[in-house]
Amino acid sequence: MKRHLISTASVLLVQVVATLQAAEKINFEQQIKPILEFDCVRCHGPEKPKGNLRLDTRAGALKGGDDGTALVPGKPDQSPLYTSTILPADDDKHMPPKGDPLKKDETELLRHWIEQDAEWPEGMPPLIARKLEAAPAGDEAEVVANIYKLILSRPDVKSEAQMTAYTNDIPGAPVKYGMVPIHSGEFLMGSPDHEPGRKPDEGPRHKVKISAFWMGQCEVTWNEFELFMYPDEERKFKETIQTDPYVDKVSDAVSRPTKPYVEMSFGMGRDGYPAISMTQHAANKYCEWLSAKTGQFYRLPTEAEWEYACRAGTTTAYSFGDDASKLGDYAWFEKNSDAKYQKIGRKKPNPWGLYDMHGNVAEWCLDQYTPNYEQFASGAVVDPWVKATKPYPHAVRGGSWDEPLEKLRSAARRASDKSWKMQDPQLPKSIWYHTDAQFLGFRMVRPLKVPPAEEMAKYWNSGVEKD
Repeated sequence: MKRHLISTASVLLVQVVATLQAAEKINFEQQIKPILEFDCVRCHGPEKPKGNLRLDTRAGALKGGDDGTALVPGKPDQSPLYTSTILPADDDKHMPPKGDPLKKDETELLRHWIEQDAEWPEGMPPLIARKLEAAPAGDEAEVVANIYKLILSRPDVKSEAQMTAYTNDIPGAPVKYGMVPIHSGEFLMGSPDHEPGRKPDEGPRHKVKISAFWMGQCEVTWNEFELFMYPDEERKFKETIQTDPYVDKVSDAVSRPTKPYVEMSFGMGRDGYPAISMTQHAANKYCEWLSAKTGQFYRLPTEAEWEYACRAGTTTAYSFGDDASKLGDYAWFEKNSDAKYQKIGRKKPNPWGLYDMHGNVAEWCLDQYTPNYEQFASGAVVDPWVKATKPYPHAVRGGSWDEPLEKLRSAARRASDKSWKMQDPQLPKSIWYHTDAQFLGFRMVRPLKVPPAEEMAKYWNSGVEKD
């Protein structure tokens, strides 16, 4: 019996160890590739690799350069790819050279990855050198003032009657985005008591008057967001596409994201797919940056603007009616998404020509999330905006690819949460990324009426960006 118990305990111990090892398995694309692309491939890529060492391919790392191999699978202490990163910063052989040392978490990831035989997916294209340095930001009041002057200097639509749909190129890049006119009107915000799936935070229903604006026809994609996220990628396009130096100067002064800790698409796709996992602050700053690039004022929608545009004149649970069985024609959600987001604009639009308002990725709004609408219950309100006074929670709308159908209703709401940064190892936590919100994106609006510079600044800077 004693021998049987020891044997059973041994088996359980092996199972526990195996489980822990499986849980700690390093994902090359999400955890190692960003380190190599941001910190190694610039000096060890295909063009004039330093010391004849290439780190853009596994074969190159195994082959090594003038000083021998850089990578010995299973043996991190014999792999200069790892050992050079833990040398004293003033050592001539320290990597990355003349730059910021890797964080301890990054060197530990490299060590564990090599211990696990340095798995590098077969058939993966050569890695690309990336440099993610935040552009220097000037005094925010001056930055906003310059953007405001730029907007006023551009021809603009003066009346609702002149509003039409348009497609813009982002200056300096072969990337387009579309905007749809949303005319002013009045609607009942919130859901009726009898609506299936209704939550208490969707009431009481109340009248809201909305001023005219344009809204993004689709969610902001990686193609658009990465121009803001990766300044060096934007600069590559500028080599072949002429830009206005003054516009470049104004837009380059907008604060931009720091280096993400993981690959932010989480392997779900980039070209034509919605950008995800950014904080509300990052979405706000993208709108500021795009305003500087285009000379048009962009910002996040308020909750009221978002629901007004989503409903598109309807009073039903969804913009296509109350029959949830039709949801698959209009939305990506848990039953049809294949457990990931999908390319934008592949489902039917709502009556006002907006795609993916239900599902695909949930979308940031400007407002602080409130548990109900009691403050708006008396009389019609005009263009309400619940301004932020604390980092959490903020309002998120539309539901996503991993949620059930009732979460995709026009009135459904969601509150942001600190847990969306749970895997972020930084202290303090990043103000740019939500590593655990792979369901979250955004779309922009452009109000017909351009506000004064002081108000613009409040749309782009909540004042509660830090946790």
